[in-house]
Amino acid sequence: MENYEIAKHIKDFSTRLEELNQALNIDKVREDLSENEKLMNNPDFWNDQSESTKVLKAIKSQKDIIDTYEMLFEKLEELEIYFDMHKNEEENLETEIEKLVKLLSDELSDFETKVLLSKEYDDHDVIVEMHPGAGGTESQDWCSILYRMYTRYCEKKGFNIEVLEYLEGEEAGIKAVTFIVHGDKAYGYLKSEQGVHRLVRISPFDSNSRRHTSFCSLTLTPVVEDVKVEIKPEDIRVDTFRASGAGGQHVNTTDSAIRITHLKTGIVVTCQNERSQIQNREKAMQILKSKLYQYELEEKNKKLKELSGEASDISFGSQIRSYVFHPYSMIKDHRTNYEVYDVDSVMDGEIDGFINAFLKSKYNTR
Repeated sequence: MENYEIAKHIKDFSTRLEELNQALNIDKVREDLSENEKLMNNPDFWNDQSESTKVLKAIKSQKDIIDTYEMLFEKLEELEIYFDMHKNEEENLETEIEKLVKLLSDELSDFETKVLLSKEYDDHDVIVEMHPGAGGTESQDWCSILYRMYTRYCEKKGFNIEVLEYLEGEEAGIKAVTFIVHGDKAYGYLKSEQGVHRLVRISPFDSNSRRHTSFCSLTLTPVVEDVKVEIKPEDIRVDTFRASGAGGQHVNTTDSAIRITHLKTGIVVTCQNERSQIQNREKAMQILKSKLYQYELEEKNKKLKELSGEASDISFGSQIRSYVFHPYSMIKDHRTNYEVYDVDSVMDGEIDGFINAFLKSKYNTR
């Protein structure tokens, strides 16, 4: 590594650390940590279990931020010392410098991502709904390919998937699938995936081997527990049906699956993965509360934007990413211009690059 390259890395690391310092307000984090530790030492601290849990969670988060920031700052100082010695030919430290540059680059990127996942609901689980666009079997197959991509991503992140509804296509693919992703900051990581995903390829279902364009839409909702959302019996319609498995076969001889429709908003929630109708109803009501809570927040945001003269943000229904398999191989995110040519790795769940690029673009424009 040439000296000018090392100097460039040091300048870049220094700038990024300063941006993090300003974004996080490290001095304020230290003050908040000190205040929370004083609260913890109060004899009455454990009387309110709910409040004490919140404080302990805040202390852990604040310590993590401070420790990581200080570690990165020390590593940067170490790199600067090594570079001075290397420049002055006191020692040949090229190997050590390259290792340190790689370490700093990786750990700084990880820390930036964690900072970007500090917004409300980012640490929640997430409900994911996938629906193929028009196009029959080809679009349904595209939906199943994307579903596999997300399940592989979740496996690699250590997330768990709980399937609520899975409707197979008649020939191939998926007509619709709804699932919950359980994991640390699941919504924060996956919120970037909301929107329409476009595929261009030679369809294996076309006997003339023509090129087809298919679409699949994703809707994501954070799981919000203990929300005060009133749902009156007259506000909903509850339908029961038999849960279906592969090939449309009924996996249960009783009408255990539940579909709840909220009449005012038109929000529909289906759950068929639990073994009993009661369990499916409880799960569906929990999901409906989260979706209604999110709906109310979005309606408030729309009104605020109208009052301030802002154009409404068209999130659902907007094409966010193109996956081109023919005549060339490339996947491109239209919001960030981040692109990858290794299609196979992306379809096998390697989507961190797209997620990080999206999070950083939001950070840089705020």
